[in-house]
Amino acid sequence: MDTGGNSLASGADGSKRKVCYFYEPEVGNYYYGQGHPMKPHRVRMTHSLLVHYGLLQHMHVLKPNPAREKDLCRFHADDYVSFLKRVTPDAQQDLARQLKRFNVGEDCPVFDGLYNFCQTYAGGSIGGAVKLNHGHCDIAVNWAGGLHHAKKCEASGFCYVNDIVLAILELLKTHERVLYVDIDIHHGDGVEEAFYLTDRVMTVSFHKFGDYFPGTGDIRDIGYAKGKYYALNVPLDDGIDDESYQSLFKPIVSKVMEVFRPGAVVLQCGADSLSGDRLGCFNLTVKGHAECVRFMRSFNVPLLLLGGGGYTIRNVARCWCYETGVALGIELDDKMPQHEYIEYFGPDYTLHVSPSNMENKNTQDLLDAIRAKLLDNISKLQHAPSVQFQERPPDTELPEEDEEEADKDERKDSESDVNAVYERESLPDRARQEFVEYEAKDKNDMAVDEPASVVDSTIIEAPSLKVYHARSRDFVSTFTETETLKACKLTEETTTVATDTPHVEAKQENSERPNDQPEEMDQE
Repeated sequence: MDTGGNSLASGADGSKRKVCYFYEPEVGNYYYGQGHPMKPHRVRMTHSLLVHYGLLQHMHVLKPNPAREKDLCRFHADDYVSFLKRVTPDAQQDLARQLKRFNVGEDCPVFDGLYNFCQTYAGGSIGGAVKLNHGHCDIAVNWAGGLHHAKKCEASGFCYVNDIVLAILELLKTHERVLYVDIDIHHGDGVEEAFYLTDRVMTVSFHKFGDYFPGTGDIRDIGYAKGKYYALNVPLDDGIDDESYQSLFKPIVSKVMEVFRPGAVVLQCGADSLSGDRLGCFNLTVKGHAECVRFMRSFNVPLLLLGGGGYTIRNVARCWCYETGVALGIELDDKMPQHEYIEYFGPDYTLHVSPSNMENKNTQDLLDAIRAKLLDNISKLQHAPSVQFQERPPDTELPEEDEEEADKDERKDSESDVNAVYERESLPDRARQEFVEYEAKDKNDMAVDEPASVVDSTIIEAPSLKVYHARSRDFVSTFTETETLKACKLTEETTTVATDTPHVEAKQENSERPNDQPEEMDQE
């Protein structure tokens, strides 16, 4: 059922978009530990496919500037960020109380370079929002981001810092309304909580609901106070296929776009909703998953594409590579080109995989009831809620171009603001790389934040969720129902180029595998 927003054609005749792609080469080196299902290596595998499909030459390739401590503290509690900054595998025994307090341990382990990992993936998402705000691109992509479970003051579900919330806060500097859509199999609880009381951010999550992590996302959870009806939850059962999924996704999203009229959209593209995922139970194909990207793209609204879950890493790489092509309007050959990780994709070595024959427990009656209920909720929204006229906070500026560097670069793109170019041995063409940095508005870089009156959003402090995130065991323990609600004014802070952030190379102790060969290659 397609009720609005025509999908755009792919290939040479498809409508093109200017795309910025964020990638940090070191991201694949971070290692959650032996047997842990979360493998950042999947981002490097995705990048390799993009290189060998020749997609980088169609995008601006950017290296994210690491998010600084005060950038992270725009949402997260100061003491939590301080803890992440100082905890290490060697020091964690001395921080036992804090580990428990901040829910860091089994599902969210301490590993070498943890804080730098958080800075990297958050920096990519914030940088993408900055690019969109400045009109430098139509679509920004950060496959390392999308960690939607992290709360204000605790880690959750393999997520430590909620880069999505930070990116949305950045987008709110320019846009009156921002839409967040989540197609991960798990409920986007951290993002929903953060904006549960505001009408400036609408959250829409399509997820497995029932005895499944994180245990939230009931269709009756609709937001509160000013945010009532601005949270939409689409609870799904096992085995949903492409046709059933789109019969909900397209009419619901179309109606949201019509009524809410967002200035920008953030789409979390968690790939654990694909068929055959190690921790998932849906039956979507890569094309079915990517149809959500294609549909959101068709509205021609600034779009931030983020990663998320996904634990059969060969399929994650397939999915995000194909979706990058969709963002660009380029159709990719099913037969994979030769590349360094080709052995992961045998025996067929194709981009697409067939769905399984698992039962679809989402009956037509159930789908019809869910769709009718949510469309009714949307009809209760105020059309395009206005924001009271207030002084607008200053934009986060990009650094001025260095003329000397521009002179040295003989292959400078005259239309871009790239100020650094580097070569990769694996690239057939040189990729342009931009470093997104923050220019100081105040010459003295004052540490005191000034209130950004343009945003009047209430953020819910993370509840004390004591959930053992053994998703593969379908076990969720009882959590406390006491939640502390705090009305918080979002703050605009004076920023400078992050030159004082030390770089800690991600180490991989207690593992004999090389950096590009994680264990369990065929057992995701």
